[in-house]
Amino acid sequence: MCGLSGELRFDGAEADMGDVGRMTEVMHERGPDGSGLWSRGPVALGHRRLKIIDLSEKAAQPMVDGELGLAVVFNGCLYNYGELREELRGAGYRFYSTSDTEVLMKAFHRWGPECVDHFKGMFAFAVSERDTGRLTLGRDRLGIKPMYLSENARRLRFASSLPALLAAGEVDTSIDPVALHHYMTFHALVPGERTILNGVRKLPPATVRVIEADGGGTEHRYWDPPHTRGALPEHAGLSGEEWREAILGALRTAVRRRMVADVPVGVLLSGGLDSSLIVALLAEERQEGLATFSIGFEPAGGEQGDEFVYSDLIAQRFGTDHHRIRIPDTRLLDGLTDAVRAMSEPMVSHDCVAFYLLSQEVAEHVKVVQSGQGADEVFAGYSWFPPLAEVAREQAADVYARAFFDRPHEGLAAILSPDRLLDHDASGDFVRAHLARPGADTALDAVLRLETTAMLVDDPVKRVDNMTMAHGLEARTPFLDHELVELAAACPAELKLAHGGKGVLKDAARPLLPAQVIDRPKGYFPVPAIRHVEGALLDLVRDALTGRAARERGLFRRDYVDRLLADPEQDRATTGVNTLWQLGLLELWLQAHDV
Repeated sequence: MCGLSGELRFDGAEADMGDVGRMTEVMHERGPDGSGLWSRGPVALGHRRLKIIDLSEKAAQPMVDGELGLAVVFNGCLYNYGELREELRGAGYRFYSTSDTEVLMKAFHRWGPECVDHFKGMFAFAVSERDTGRLTLGRDRLGIKPMYLSENARRLRFASSLPALLAAGEVDTSIDPVALHHYMTFHALVPGERTILNGVRKLPPATVRVIEADGGGTEHRYWDPPHTRGALPEHAGLSGEEWREAILGALRTAVRRRMVADVPVGVLLSGGLDSSLIVALLAEERQEGLATFSIGFEPAGGEQGDEFVYSDLIAQRFGTDHHRIRIPDTRLLDGLTDAVRAMSEPMVSHDCVAFYLLSQEVAEHVKVVQSGQGADEVFAGYSWFPPLAEVAREQAADVYARAFFDRPHEGLAAILSPDRLLDHDASGDFVRAHLARPGADTALDAVLRLETTAMLVDDPVKRVDNMTMAHGLEARTPFLDHELVELAAACPAELKLAHGGKGVLKDAARPLLPAQVIDRPKGYFPVPAIRHVEGALLDLVRDALTGRAARERGLFRRDYVDRLLADPEQDRATTGVNTLWQLGLLELWLQAHDV
């Protein structure tokens, strides 16, 4: 897990090592264990390293192989790098390190861009070919590792974080009106290629982009699970019990894969079903001295601030080296400010500050953790999934919008300044286009495909990456193992929706976990002081929304902001997001990054 950056010039000039160096240094927290720069004519690469696999300098990046004519930077982990190395050795390749980076480089030499089909893991990479001047960028199937792009007629820049691109300069920082529409509709989520800034885009998940020396090239999506019952013929006709066994077997494999490291691996243990199941499966693997970590906050607004009763139960049952981390309110505001700076894009979820502060503590003990993100999207655990069970496919978009959208398109007229309004429903169009794609047997299948391949990438996945990497902590998410996701996509909908959602996963867990954890109400990282905008947090939001930068930017109607500031609890989105916090967080992020 690291941070990568680079530049490719199309105008005949040499790449600017100073700019690449600035991008690289901004990502120091992502890779505190080392750094490197490399350039050759129009291309330059930069890297910040977090040492997880092969701790020696032989694994340093950028990695260059003069014999193969390749230079590589890589962020992530190939969990099957050992098997691939043996396969490549059999094909005549020699290895000088035990790193997965060298495996990626030689896999690219053997298979070209199709090397991604051989990878099991999370990754973003850039490969420069000496002889052709070609640059290839790739991103993993679920978008676990980020790749941001800034491009014009003269050059392409890329980096693992958006602020890194800002550090290099020459970025159009005007607000993308479609992205703003998404932000206000999808509780701060901007899916797809866009970001809130016009001048920055994202390489989509499951995508390989090949750029020729003159700037031309191709882009190819290499993975797209169909979410149909016939997608995996070998699982046709399975009984409910057989599905439970298949799901549990795939999750066992996913957890085992993510044990690969040359440093200890811990678990972020919330006490919910997902993280508890990971602990149970690691205990099966006899991982000794397994460190687990839970976080709690002070209560506020009548809400409890921790779920230690459940995490303690799991820690005791499996004998983990458990760490209870309680955060006083006195640390919350500073932690929030730091979390906003750590965001590559504005993220409104109050979970962000919890993950930030938890990661800060966890990084004192381990460098790698497994985490339960993704299970709700993959196994239909959210409240907006059950209403889709009996809905005709053509009604999916309307039903999903009523349950998931923060507000309808028409509702934005009361919030956004008139010059920021769109004359069309960009967010509704995005959802309708995605749901109308071929494949997906039912309305629920279509929405699960949307959630799995688009929405989760830019909410829980990005949140975990940003907040853990802000402290040089690598997070691995077994529920986003692509083979497990493919299996879940083919699983009958009624098995996923049973027991209020994630039914097949709950039943698979019953031999391993206590019923109190499996059948408990759905939990979350509780941060009551942020869910309820008051006190010092209200002052912070007020300053952001009424200061000079916000007035000049003019994103929101002044009268609407004033009403919210007078009564911060008066308006919540469909999903419960505090609207004042949603507006304030965007301004806080823009100001934190000098936009």
